[in-house]
Amino acid sequence: MASLSTSSLCIATLLLVVVSWGTFASARNFYQDFDITWGDGRAQILNNGDLLTLSLDKASGSGFQSQNEYLFGKIDMQLKLVPGNSAGTVTAYYLSSNGSAWDEIDFEFLGNLSGDPYILHTNVFSQGKGNREQQFYLWFDPTADFHTYSILWNPQRIIFSVDGTPIREFKNAESIGVPFPKAQPMRIFSSLWNADDWATRGGLVKTDWTQAPFTASYRNFNADNACVSSSGSSSCTSSSSSSDGNAWLSEELDSTSQERLKWVQSNYMIYNYCTDAKRFPQGVPPECTMS
Repeated sequence: MASLSTSSLCIATLLLVVVSWGTFASARNFYQDFDITWGDGRAQILNNGDLLTLSLDKASGSGFQSQNEYLFGKIDMQLKLVPGNSAGTVTAYYLSSNGSAWDEIDFEFLGNLSGDPYILHTNVFSQGKGNREQQFYLWFDPTADFHTYSILWNPQRIIFSVDGTPIREFKNAESIGVPFPKAQPMRIFSSLWNADDWATRGGLVKTDWTQAPFTASYRNFNADNACVSSSGSSSCTSSSSSSDGNAWLSEELDSTSQERLKWVQSNYMIYNYCTDAKRFPQGVPPECTMS
């Protein structure tokens, strides 16, 4: 009986630790981290702040933005996209700074007819210049459940990942004259809007408003590993390093991650600006020549 009591005590202690950690880990919520910025009630924070939904109807879409600005970070968000016939709709989730020479790191999800795959559109802007599009199909149905979309942004590179699998890496190429986002703090933005003039098959397929309202859902935002920028100062010191738990500031793809990146790009990439010779007859942008 003594050993049973000891075992029971150990299990109870373990459960208490797990429950306590769960409470601690989920303490932050959308009320604390984000502001709904437009949509006249079409964006909602639900479940005590654990869930955020954006809706689109013929009158308007909706959107939100982070309360904090970030200058580098490892940022995760789980999304469940508009199901069914989502043609003409775009769900945008991105980081962006202000001004005419802004920086931006984009995920955009281009809707499609029922049964046809979503297109995941990515782009990187530096000092107001973009035109760095790469597009992908996904290897799962992004409307059936939540999936994690992540941006790792450090001084050396930007890595886009889906469920922990890297799909794109944009390296710092300042050494060959390509501006890199590293000086302008960025907020997180997301919106659901009608873009049927271009989103689906170049605008040939229009939004079917009989299917409205269209709704996308968000949960489990995580920016614990990010540098919050406020009034010119950062929550990360200039001496921050891996010993401070900031290994992400110098993180790069290991050999396994590089193989996974190649797998995605070989099997699911459907457009890459770096191989579009017709678009760049004078030669592709210089960062495309980096290994």
